[in-house]
Amino acid sequence: MTYSIGEFATIVGVNKSALRYYEMEGLITPLRNENNLRVFTDSDIGWVQFLLHLKASGMSMTELKNYTEWRAMGDKTIPERLDLLEQRKRLVELEIQALQQNLDILNRKIVFYKDQFEGNKYEFVLYPKDKEEIAKS
Repeated sequence: MTYSIGEFATIVGVNKSALRYYEMEGLITPLRNENNLRVFTDSDIGWVQFLLHLKASGMSMTELKNYTEWRAMGDKTIPERLDLLEQRKRLVELEIQALQQNLDILNRKIVFYKDQFEGNKYEFVLYPKDKEEIAKS
């Protein structure tokens, strides 16, 4: 099945200008019909959705372009693509750890304020050194 740029933009959840930008940057290469209008296919859906996941993971435009070029070169570039994905995975895991630490601190501060409101007074310790301080905060 084929889709116009508007239909395709709706399917993948981006606007038409983003698709034009991705094409200009070499990330996608839509077909053209007899009127020179962009035509997208079902196989384009999976590729653009994957690109959007890579982008959401924090990949730079340079990394996205590298990945796209390697993909176009075929299986001989699987080691490069794998390396890039593993590097990005490590960075995402670090970001998740940082977010989890921030969430833990927010949760501890919420408990602290609820305790304060209920009359259980103590000093909040941002970075507790031992289990007793963790229990208090």
